[in-house]
Amino acid sequence: MKSLFSTISKQIELPLQLVIYPNKFTFIDLFAGIGGFRIALEKLGGQCLGYSEIDKQASKVYQQNFINYLNKNEIELGDITKINQLPINIDIIVGGVPCQPWSVAGCLRGFEDPRGKLWFDVIRLVNQSQPKAFIFENVSGLANPKNRDNLELILNELTHIGYCVKWKVLNAYDFGLPQNRDRVFIVGIRNDLEKYQEYNFPHPLNIHPKVLDILDELKNIKCVEKVKLDADILFKGAIPPSRTRFQKDDELNDFFIFSDLRNGHTTIHSWDIIKTSDREKIICLTLLKYRRSKKYGEKDGNPLSLENFQEIIPDIDINELNELVKKQIFRLTADNKYEFVNSKNMTGINDIYRIILPTADIFPTLTATGAKDYIATVSIHANHPEDYKNLFLEKIYQPKKYIPITAKHACKLQGFPTDFEYHPKNEVAKKQFGNAVPVPVVEYVTKELLKIIDI
Repeated sequence: MKSLFSTISKQIELPLQLVIYPNKFTFIDLFAGIGGFRIALEKLGGQCLGYSEIDKQASKVYQQNFINYLNKNEIELGDITKINQLPINIDIIVGGVPCQPWSVAGCLRGFEDPRGKLWFDVIRLVNQSQPKAFIFENVSGLANPKNRDNLELILNELTHIGYCVKWKVLNAYDFGLPQNRDRVFIVGIRNDLEKYQEYNFPHPLNIHPKVLDILDELKNIKCVEKVKLDADILFKGAIPPSRTRFQKDDELNDFFIFSDLRNGHTTIHSWDIIKTSDREKIICLTLLKYRRSKKYGEKDGNPLSLENFQEIIPDIDINELNELVKKQIFRLTADNKYEFVNSKNMTGINDIYRIILPTADIFPTLTATGAKDYIATVSIHANHPEDYKNLFLEKIYQPKKYIPITAKHACKLQGFPTDFEYHPKNEVAKKQFGNAVPVPVVEYVTKELLKIIDI
């Protein structure tokens, strides 16, 4: 059967003359970003023959870190869609193929998104150059049921051009970084090599630093052992199904979320930080509880009318609802119903979505778009959820004992070296790190590969 990618038209040719230095293996760095793959492969003895990156700001950071008089003849390949030919004698091709088409943030458009079609060029270049092996990285969304057919298509095409292909979702946390970052890694070995079927992905390292261990501002904070609590105390009898592997069912959470649409034991609502009476808090919690009831509409969150409130709280008065409007907790819709002003989860409250405690085992996934996440600069300890929440408000939120995530933090959370020269603008650098691959994961994936291929 003819390959789906065999009909791609010829592209612009690039010069292939370069100086070869004595290294263990050679590689090409596709979708190079700021060099996460390169750091890991060079540490293991690799020599980069060329790199491809179309983002000018990322390319500038890449060049200032890796391109010097020793490798000034290294090929800048540019736009992958315009590459006709790669340098000869490549051992490994690597790359973090653009992930937005397969992510929730990117609306899961897959191959409908032009960035999703870049996989066609990846496969075309692997087929043309026939490296001994390749390593590609993508968001875990590529392995979701919704995208599984697309993943299978990619794997089948890579197999069709002569490779034994394996994939696995790996988390940065399992390789020494306190970051919850799931990513799909796809590894292929050319099937004319002796051990082409023997590749195994690396096992977790069982090395788990906490957030405070890698951030300089938190070095003096002491860890206190958390108390064990009954799940009924933490969740009032109903454990939420959305909890991750990093949230224990018998411990208080390591973070606080600012949201009027949730009600976990570490959720901070607008009525927690605006002066409100107990009665007003009951009214707010009523809207929170019943806004998703199908009785009041088919949307995921429905506004409630005065009559709806009166069905639940018979003695409620319209003035009570309007007082919450004055306090900017509720707002009136066009049809005179009441909904929360803070009506989107990721928007948070007062420009804060999440504050992570320094004693946390894990930091949420860094993203290119960024999140309104902060790190507390003091720790708290409590034996009960209510005390925990009150302590947070008193010791952290009100005195503003928290700091934003900086590029320096992101650099460490992604496992880049401390001497890495990132972009001088903090927001640009954070975006670039959010797009990057976690360096230690690449290192251990590559170590296992080098055991198999004959270099």
